[in-house]
Amino acid sequence: MLKPEVPAAVARLNDVLAGVDEATVREPSGLPGWSRAHVIAHLTNFSDAMTRQVDEAREGRLVEFYDGGMPARNAGIETGSTRSAEELKQQVARATAGLLAAWEKVDDWSRPVTHRNGTLADTVYTGWREITIHTADLGLDHATVGDWSQEFCLHLLDFLRPRVPEGTRLVLQAPGVRWEHGEGDERVIEGELTDLAAWMAGRQPRGPVTGKLPELSPWP
Repeated sequence: MLKPEVPAAVARLNDVLAGVDEATVREPSGLPGWSRAHVIAHLTNFSDAMTRQVDEAREGRLVEFYDGGMPARNAGIETGSTRSAEELKQQVARATAGLLAAWEKVDDWSRPVTHRNGTLADTVYTGWREITIHTADLGLDHATVGDWSQEFCLHLLDFLRPRVPEGTRLVLQAPGVRWEHGEGDERVIEGELTDLAAWMAGRQPRGPVTGKLPELSPWP
């Protein structure tokens, strides 16, 4: 089923973008080499692609996530990033609304999709991660990793378990929360839960993350 946190994440994204002007979208985002316009264009293209995954899966069909694969994905982001601020905001609002509408029509969440070789249920969690993380990636003062809920942080940490290097027992210690994974050389890392989740996701924590930090494996 569609988690209520996902429409809330979409609403949050649109609220954050409401006051963004032309100069602001051209400024660097929190992602190397990407402006804020690139992030917004990516969210638009991702939402359109995921909508197609959902619509086709409902009919029992499997399709490639991005036509043309990663080269087409990257080209689409570059092209989309040249849109005006108003068009960027309009397009991402349209695309995310379309994705929410597609999910509302699902009657069998176990149907397979090609994205990560998962199911329609998995697409909801993918959307939650993409929209929530990239809202923070915009690098705006009023939208940061500090906004992430405990539920989202714990979900993200579980998704990112494959990033823990082999031969390492990683223990993340936050106030009231202890998360651990792996076997081997123990590394205890301390900080606020949002900062620990940001670090695991390859994002800049807002506060201190202390301990002997291992070199994390690539995103799963």
